Amino acid sequence: MILVTGATGNVGRHTVAQLAELGVPARALVRNPAAQLPVPTVVGDLTDPSTLPAALDGVSTVFLIWPGFAASTAAEVISVIERHASRIVYLSANVTPETKIFHNDVERLIRASGLSWTFLRPGGFASNTLGWAEQIREGVVRWPYGKAARSLIHEADIASVATHVLTTEGHEGQSYVLSGPEVLSQADQVRIIGEAVGRTVTWDDLPPAVAREELVAAWGDEGFVDGALAAWAAMVDVPEPVVDTVERLTGKPARTFHQWAEDHAEDFR
Repeated sequence: MILVTGATGNVGRHTVAQLAELGVPARALVRNPAAQLPVPTVVGDLTDPSTLPAALDGVSTVFLIWPGFAASTAAEVISVIERHASRIVYLSANVTPETKIFHNDVERLIRASGLSWTFLRPGGFASNTLGWAEQIREGVVRWPYGKAARSLIHEADIASVATHVLTTEGHEGQSYVLSGPEVLSQADQVRIIGEAVGRTVTWDDLPPAVAREELVAAWGDEGFVDGALAAWAAMVDVPEPVVDTVERLTGKPARTFHQWAEDHAEDFR
């Protein structure tokens, strides 16, 4: 039995659908009891570890997708998982030991546990560009670092890798870096989304100081905002790399950003 947390999110929803299609026994941890998914659901919340034992009954493997930008309950959550399951696959980020982000803390706790583990480390999520939806409807995206170049990955490809790792052997102790198949600047991403929805959308480069103020107000976590701004600034000169992990593990090439934009065109209309 596999437990998928974050099962109604972008990656989790695709993962439970793929597991169901394969006929793999799976269960989804949800906060909303009305959630409709193709596998059985159990109500629980990672921010309240006391809700987890029932969801973990009979579970051998957990696909852990952490909600939000902080992991104050991570130690207790991992302890509860360790008492029930033997294996964890964690959706992390493409971090280094020096990266100041909660994923490092969660990875460290998992490594120190007795669980068999695998980390999935995607770079930029294509789905994060949904944050531009309102501006794209207005025809102009005001955002910092238009020349920052990224290899954004389709959430369905992350789920395909997760499904492969969850259902096959030989991944213990592995950290898999994931990316899309191409590098595109943020300004080009906006142009491609505009093409998918049939309108011209332009880029207006926002000064970083102004962007910081707006993002702190929107996201609430100053450290996360500063980390994001620093990463985008670095990607102007050193683009996010392209890796072949998706194709190597799943046997299928990673989806392009053009395909992602077409898949999500209605979200921007």
